[in-house]
Amino acid sequence: MKERSLGIFGRKLGMTQIFGADGHAMGVTVLELGPNLILGKRTKGQNANQRTDNYSALRLGFDPKPVRKVKKAEAGTLKAVGGAEKATRMVREMRVKDEIAAKFEVGQNLTLKDVSFKIGDLIDVTATSIGKGFQGVIKRHHMHGFPASHGTHEYFRHGGSIGNRKWPGRVFKGRGMPGHMGNERVTTQNIKVALVKEDENLLLIHGAVPGHKGTYVLVRPAIKSHP
Repeated sequence: MKERSLGIFGRKLGMTQIFGADGHAMGVTVLELGPNLILGKRTKGQNANQRTDNYSALRLGFDPKPVRKVKKAEAGTLKAVGGAEKATRMVREMRVKDEIAAKFEVGQNLTLKDVSFKIGDLIDVTATSIGKGFQGVIKRHHMHGFPASHGTHEYFRHGGSIGNRKWPGRVFKGRGMPGHMGNERVTTQNIKVALVKEDENLLLIHGAVPGHKGTYVLVRPAIKSHP
């Protein structure tokens, strides 16, 4: 995975609308971002335990978890940040550049202010899309189906032929067929920031975000508009 600029984890709260300076309404998605507790660091050199990670990353936690739900193994990993009271429901690693990882220490909180998003910035949002179960080719792959005319008998929403004769004698990989749809890691790119509320840990963006309300998200500066 490529090392990128600093991002932040959070959750999707839902959608609303705001009014711009010209009085026009704008549909926005509301994200609660941070604070993220830094649970650990990965470095390219040797860390305190004399272990070589060979990459730079921050191990972040989000969404506090009750102490009664913390297992013993998890509590042991939390001793460096203050014990089981610091447990979080979500723990993820985020690869960053070496100079970014060096700015933070274990036990510190990463907040929206540290990421420094501004109105008009372009961001990438990664989340798990809504699961849609087992779907056919028309909904899953936007196929047209068959003509609903005379002569077509009980064959309207089928996928059609998937193979050939002696050659290739198999079905090519990647063929559009019915199957499980959704519930995948999806990144929506180049979404514009509409409003930043750092004191409330809220980011309002003009665009759609994968997943349902409450889905955990990763927000980073857009990779296509940043070095």
